[in-house]
Amino acid sequence: MPNITVGEVKPGSKIIKDVITPLGGILFTKGKVLLPRDLDILQAFLIQQVEIEGSESEAKTSDPLKAATKPAPPKAGSIINESVLAKSNSPLHDEYDKMLALIKKSYLSIAAAPLPIFELRSQLEILINHLKDYNILKFAPRTLNDQDYNYHNAVLSALTSYKIVQWCGYPQKEWMQAAFGGLLHDIGNAKVDASLLQKPDSLNSTEIEEVRRHTTYGYQLLRNVTAINEGVRLAALQHHEKVDGSGYPLRLEGNQIHFYAKIVAVADIFHAMTLERAYRKAKSPYLVLEQLLTESFGKLDPVIVQTFIQKTTEFYNGTRIRLNDGRHAEIIFTDRNNPTRPMVQVEGKIVNLAQERELHIQEIIA
Repeated sequence: MPNITVGEVKPGSKIIKDVITPLGGILFTKGKVLLPRDLDILQAFLIQQVEIEGSESEAKTSDPLKAATKPAPPKAGSIINESVLAKSNSPLHDEYDKMLALIKKSYLSIAAAPLPIFELRSQLEILINHLKDYNILKFAPRTLNDQDYNYHNAVLSALTSYKIVQWCGYPQKEWMQAAFGGLLHDIGNAKVDASLLQKPDSLNSTEIEEVRRHTTYGYQLLRNVTAINEGVRLAALQHHEKVDGSGYPLRLEGNQIHFYAKIVAVADIFHAMTLERAYRKAKSPYLVLEQLLTESFGKLDPVIVQTFIQKTTEFYNGTRIRLNDGRHAEIIFTDRNNPTRPMVQVEGKIVNLAQERELHIQEIIA
């Protein structure tokens, strides 16, 4: 079958060999029927030739309307969309709200009553049954007030930690315990002065030390709790440790930090920065991913961070997004070397966000 120049390709032509970018990524997979905008994408990537089905003359005279109706066959290992982006009336939100109420009750009563661990586990299992509807970059609670921030962070960190531990290939016996690590990592905040946790101004050195004690408080509160393993307790103690030894409370390094704590640290930072606060607007999840990537050099576990970024940015080409300048666009190609900065089509033009650094994805539109 012939290689023909991109300038000669007509809409409706069918590719019979993967189209590879100059950097080695797959731009279009074998079997894709080219639509008019795909020709612009080929030119934007400086693709010189493609291999198409049939003779050159057949390619030039093919019926674009007829050909364009044929769906491109799925390719093993290609990007898979994670179900449908969460909707506010979904069962996921119902169970999330129940989990939120339960963890809030647990925080408020832990000083006087044992942690209702079996009730927490039961509701967490129910919530995880709806995990297919949980998209980390898109999900938003129905309501969010500043007083409930810690509880939202706990539930979201539980869900995200469960996904991360799966993505990183850990055995199934670790999944629920890692989720508990996310759910209970900040339980020590129950013993910290609430005014410090919600203070909009900078903390002084004494206040910072008190807030940092939530890690040791958390370990102490969980020390005698049954149905959780030592890793969950260590996640509460160690989730602010850094792999270079610059964290707290013990300045641990690398392999001294439990892998639950490394996973929870990524989930905690992501949700802390993407949740709206009374004194700070939520940051773009894509910018937070970029910050996590920066911190993976010496601060966070690089394998966990890179896995998290790769998995959370796996969207179908055609996913609708909003840029930080307010314009709506569509993702047309995600380069695995720059997963947070795909090529997008906006107002009829192709924009490479890896080059247009002043632009970034503000949100994904359901």
